[in-house]
Amino acid sequence: MELGLKIIMGCDLAAYDFKTELIDRMRRKGYIIADAGCHSSSKGDYPEIAKIVGESVASGRYDRGILVCGTGQGICMAANKVKGVRAALCYDVLPALLSREHNNSNVLATGAWIVGVDKAERIVEAWLFGKYSGGRHDLRIQQMDDMQGDKCNV
Repeated sequence: MELGLKIIMGCDLAAYDFKTELIDRMRRKGYIIADAGCHSSSKGDYPEIAKIVGESVASGRYDRGILVCGTGQGICMAANKVKGVRAALCYDVLPALLSREHNNSNVLATGAWIVGVDKAERIVEAWLFGKYSGGRHDLRIQQMDDMQGDKCNV
């Protein structure tokens, strides 16, 4: 696992306590993690936080982003609206690892209502450990990147 990665993490109000605990655990293991918010369990909209984290990763200020909301769905959808973000919604270790190896995901999303903090910690570590394998996956990554900004002509 790469302890030298610059990681930014954010959540909505539903996942505030979950995010706080996960950040604490990861920091105790030596990871440097910036907290993008939200900063309370009473206020915090997932699109705003997904935009902050997504833009921070897409710009190169951070290497990876981690997002949490109740289910992970909304915050993942919002993050994928940011050009340059490939957010993966993962509730288990294998999809997290494969999202790195096959899809070169740069943002991980998960759900505080779906997985416990113990499992989320394992998911995050597998995702941080994963390395993009390139090769046959490069074309698909390029196709996804090319889609960002395309207008629907239907």
